[in-house]
Amino acid sequence: MTVRAKSIRAPAAPSSQLPTDDPGLLELDLRGLRQRWAATARGSPIGAEAMAGADRRAQAMGVRGERLMEQAGTAVAAAAKALAEATERWQRGPILILCGPGNNGGDGFVAARHLARAGADVAAVLVSTEARPGTPDAARNWDRLGNERRVTRGLAGTARDLALLGRNVDKASIVIDALLGTGVHGTLRDPIRSAVAIVERARAASVPILAVDTPTAVDLTSGDPSDPVVQADLTVTFHRPKTGLLTKRGAALAGRVLVAPIGIPPGADRG
Repeated sequence: MTVRAKSIRAPAAPSSQLPTDDPGLLELDLRGLRQRWAATARGSPIGAEAMAGADRRAQAMGVRGERLMEQAGTAVAAAAKALAEATERWQRGPILILCGPGNNGGDGFVAARHLARAGADVAAVLVSTEARPGTPDAARNWDRLGNERRVTRGLAGTARDLALLGRNVDKASIVIDALLGTGVHGTLRDPIRSAVAIVERARAASVPILAVDTPTAVDLTSGDPSDPVVQADLTVTFHRPKTGLLTKRGAALAGRVLVAPIGIPPGADRG
């Protein structure tokens, strides 16, 4: 998969704006996004446990989890559009977003909404044995997709469901891995395992892969992978660089990394 640099857009200046407050965000290319979020990328690295603590403290200080998810998903949408354009695949097929039942999947649902409104056809697939996402914020954003004309929602709860879904994955413009954030221990189980197989199949067909926060099954603290594991072309992580994505193994699986701000206040950040 070749990413071609585009020269028709001026580089973006570093900005402290959050993604939802940045009206030109979805018009930036990958270089522009990197420069837009340069200040965030210069933060000190943080592991999974410290990041989870910062998230909890932010919410205790009054920053709603739904707001954090909206920031994260907006950033993912901007990066996905930029990746599709850089590989000359924007609007040349649907964007497939594989979403787990937790908040990582919720970020994917938000991204689906913004990508659809930017003109993409999107297939947002909940990969779960349950009919609805497992967290309130993710469930709200799943429900909101019902009103989006360019979004097709799907539920894949078995290996067979995912095998059928994967038959035409080579027709996708890009695939977004929003399956799992962190906390994976040991071998993946279905249906997540079969969803990772779809990502592997897409990558083998030269479909670009974007990971949300971390490629599924890469530990955000250590960078150690579980089995199987997603290999991404681009990873959008949040708030601060992650220690696991800076290790040799983690970096190789994450591909390019963008670090997007999501509005966690300094007082919540003790890691």
